[in-house]
Amino acid sequence: MAVTIWHNPRCSNSRGALELLREHGIEPVVIEYLKTPPDRPTLAALITRMGIAPRELLRSKEPAYGSLGLDDAALTDAALIEAMVAHPELINRPIVETPRGARLCRPPETVLEILPA
Repeated sequence: MAVTIWHNPRCSNSRGALELLREHGIEPVVIEYLKTPPDRPTLAALITRMGIAPRELLRSKEPAYGSLGLDDAALTDAALIEAMVAHPELINRPIVETPRGARLCRPPETVLEILPA
């Protein structure tokens, strides 16, 4: 399995995680998720692999968060995933996948937990 980073080049955390990967001799597959957003099955699989709830991946400071009413605690995980698929700017980043797991790398140093041995 290749190392993949779901990346936003405008995000300092995302740039930091990418730099750490490269410092460790890893040239990952870089997916700029705002240009190439994950589909629903891919996003759901990433969330499962990270072992987090969909709400933990939401960027609550994005305008779409408020306008879509995503602060409603009654929303299902499926509804939150659909919102992120429709509005990828709501997906927190960077997400890094390696053979050892997947993590939301905030702070960027979190990537060190899943570097290939």
